[in-house]
Parts: sequence; structure tokens; C-alpha cells
Amino acid sequence: MAKLAVIDIGTNSIHMVLAEILPDASYKILDRFKDMTRLGNGAFAAKRLSDEAIGRGVGVLKTLVTLARNKGFERITAVATSAVREVKNGGDFVDLVEEQTGIKIRVISGIEEARLIFLGVRHSMALSDKPTLVVDVGGGSVELIVGTRDGLQHAKSLRLGAIRLSDQYVTKTPPTDAMVKQLNEAVSLSLKGALDTFKVKQFDAVVATSGMAGNVAEIVHMRQTGRPLPQLNLAKVRLKDLRMIETELSKSSVKARLAIPGLDPKRVDTLFPAVVVLRRVMELSGADEMTVCDKAIREGVIYDFIDRHRDGLKAEREIPDVRRRNVIGLARRCHAPEVHSLHVAGLALRLFDQTKRLHNLGEVERSWLEYAAVLHDIGYLINPRQHHKHAYYLIKNSDIGGLTAEEIEVVANIARYHRRSMPAAKHEGYADLSLKLKRTVRILSALLRVADALDRTHFSAVQTVNVKIGQTLRIVATVSGDAAMEIWSASQRTDLLEQVFRRRVQFSEVPQESEKS
Repeated sequence: MAKLAVIDIGTNSIHMVLAEILPDASYKILDRFKDMTRLGNGAFAAKRLSDEAIGRGVGVLKTLVTLARNKGFERITAVATSAVREVKNGGDFVDLVEEQTGIKIRVISGIEEARLIFLGVRHSMALSDKPTLVVDVGGGSVELIVGTRDGLQHAKSLRLGAIRLSDQYVTKTPPTDAMVKQLNEAVSLSLKGALDTFKVKQFDAVVATSGMAGNVAEIVHMRQTGRPLPQLNLAKVRLKDLRMIETELSKSSVKARLAIPGLDPKRVDTLFPAVVVLRRVMELSGADEMTVCDKAIREGVIYDFIDRHRDGLKAEREIPDVRRRNVIGLARRCHAPEVHSLHVAGLALRLFDQTKRLHNLGEVERSWLEYAAVLHDIGYLINPRQHHKHAYYLIKNSDIGGLTAEEIEVVANIARYHRRSMPAAKHEGYADLSLKLKRTVRILSALLRVADALDRTHFSAVQTVNVKIGQTLRIVATVSGDAAMEIWSASQRTDLLEQVFRRRVQFSEVPQESEKS
């Protein structure tokens, strides 16, 4: 059974869930971790993550990644939302995290965030065949989603997150009447504008996700019963309860807020704008009650992973070929990210097959490309830095049953050049190859560089590729979800491919649905 660690890097907090994917394509959560990192503090005004926030974020992520790996979770997928995607130094943060932890953060768009949230909700509660309005109030953004049990219909991502609104409009506690008025006007204008764009105007139910909504439900239950909420999922919050909490928060000092039973002290400065958003969503949608769902983006990522990797997860248990079995065995011993590696191998082989009239290589060379793709990331076992060179060393010095010493050398070289520098005569190992094998390494490395880039986020966003050969080599990627990072990354890795095939390379993408039709 596969193990998957999902890290959600939000504006307000960083979460990690450890999940075991079961044979029936369901999953069970083995553990959860959360840190109120406040990565987005001051970020929206400054358009930058502060050095302090970056330090906190990297420190938390190092701890979580170490914890996951110590528990045997080598598949780790991380997504980041508004705080990282909107700031100028978001890329620097992503690069620093990769350098220090080895994980590649997927910075998702607001719409992709909404899709994943709805996926988590749809698999966690019984939706009807009538439209449900889902609202997720995060630190930096608010996602409004309309869908039924059959799927998503509409989605909007709005810049109305609780931290953002607090920084913009609520600079004192308690806020002044003018601040409250400005906050309400801004929230109402944005929410009404978004809801007006939806074709659906009436909703069967309103569902709220995120920690903000959960904390509201906790306060309401404590107020009604004097006891903690026994189960967050499917808890109900009435509009009149929201209004009561909003009024109290608007007139309370920090000290008075901290005395409210059930209020999370870490949300003392952000819960008020979140309540305003939730209250206006209910008023504008005509709802008297909202249901809290405790599943959202993290669970959505798990379900998305399962959907994308059904075939790959099954293939892990079925490896009849001895050479391939030994290659995968080495990859597993080195704790390589197997799903990513197998997906890269599939993309690389697709590129190989569709460019055959340019390179004229055969089945043996095709198998070398596959083996190098499966093994290209094993260097992470030694160190994320220079992991391509470490991969070369590990492959070259491993006894891979079924492969000759020359084949092992070739596979090691192909893996070595999947990133960074191109093959050069001065490089040890490559220099000793025959001219024929040097050509082969250059071609196969060129294909692997592009294939690896097409799974930059390790999320299989690029499902397959089709190559059109002309004066320009046009690679059309069939994508599922947001593949902007993959396409950009691949466009940066065409140097060697353009050299070996002596023509420019261009990328384009089509959604999976279009490809099917």
C-alpha cells in the first residue's frame, strides 16, 4: 500500500497529513500536523514574504519533511497558495525549500485551489444533485465554489483572505466604526460581483471549509452547551449565531476576545474579518444555516493523487521483466520518488517513440532511457544538491542484474545529464564512451531532460505528449489541471534537444477533455 504525505502551505498555517492509500483506491489518515506559521503576515501590502516569515516557513517545512521521511513517507507532495503565488519573492522561497528539503512545492492558482477544495468536500460529505455553494476562507484568499455530487460547476478565487483583510482594513482592536464600514463594503462588493457571475442563483446548501469556519463552529457549540465540539465535520452554524459572534468581536479588545470560550488564540486578530465574509456569503446566498466540512484542499490533493496514479500504483506490484525489476529495486532501495520516476519514464518513452525518425535508435536504447528515467532522482539519497551527479555515482557502482557494465555506464550517464550541464568531453565517464555511445547518451539525455521538466511538480499534470516534427519540433502536452509550471520548466530545458535534433523546440498544451474529444 502506498504512503503519501501532503503538505499544504497556506497564508496562515502549514499543514501536513500522512495518508495510506488502500487497494480499493480509498485512503486512511495516519497522522496530522499543523503549525500557525503566518507566512503571509505583511506579505500582501509589501508584495514580498518577509525574511522572518521565510525563515519560519523553511524551518517548519524542514521539520515536517524530516518527520514524514522518518515515518517511511517518501512520496511527499506540497502545494502553496496565495501567500506564495502573489508575492515577488515566492520563487525564491520555493527554491530555498527545495534546496534545504529536496521537495518541490507546487504553487497552485486560485482556480486549481478551488478545484482541489471541492474534490475534498465532494468525497467527504453527501452532496445532492442540486447546486451547493462551498466557501473556503483562507488567510490570503476566499474560494467560492458551486457544485453537485456529479462535479464542479463554477469557481472563483477572491482576494478576501482573513490576514489580507485584517492588514487592509482592521488595523486596530477593536476596530473603529469606519474600519468596520470599509471592511463590509469591500467584502460585499467582491462577493456580490463573484456570485453574480455564476449561472446558478439558488443553492441547496452552503458549506464552509477551513480552520476559520471550524473555529466559528467551536465557539457556537461552546456557547450553546459549555462543552467542546465532539465532531467538526457536518457541524451547523446559523446565520443569527454568526451575527452575534461578529458583533461581539467588533466591540472586543484582544483580552476580551481571548476570554471567549472556544476561540483559538492564534486567530484572535483574523477571526473577525473571516466571520464578516461568512456572514455576507450566507446573506447574499439566502441561507439561514451553513454546514462545516472538515475536509478541503489536503484531502482533495490525496483524491487527485489517487485518480492520477491508479495505473502507476498497480504497476508497482507487477514487474515481470528481470532487468526492469532490478532497476526499480535499486530505485526503491534509494528511496526515489517512484510515482514521479515512472511518470517521467512514460513521458520520455513517448518522446522517444515519436521522434524515432530523427534519432533512429532501437529497442535496446529505448530500454536504457526508461532505466535512466526510473533512476534519475536516486541521488537525493545522498544530497538534494548535485543529486544528478550522485545519481551517476550510485548507478555506476550498483550491481544491476541483467545489465552489462557498459550498459550501466550508459544509463548512469543519461541520468547524470537529466539536469544542469550538458555532456562534455571533459566529464569523467562520458569521455570514455565510444563516439556511437556518446551520441546515444546525448539524444537520450535530451529526451529525459524535457520529460523530467514536464513533471516538475511531481503531480502528473502533463498526462501525455504528442510530437509534431517539422522545421520546428512542436511538443503538445495533454494536461489535467494547472500545468503552467511544467510547460515553463520544459521550455527552459530544450537546449540539448535543440542541439541533437538541430531544430527549435516549442511547447503548447491542450486540456485532457479536448484530447479525448
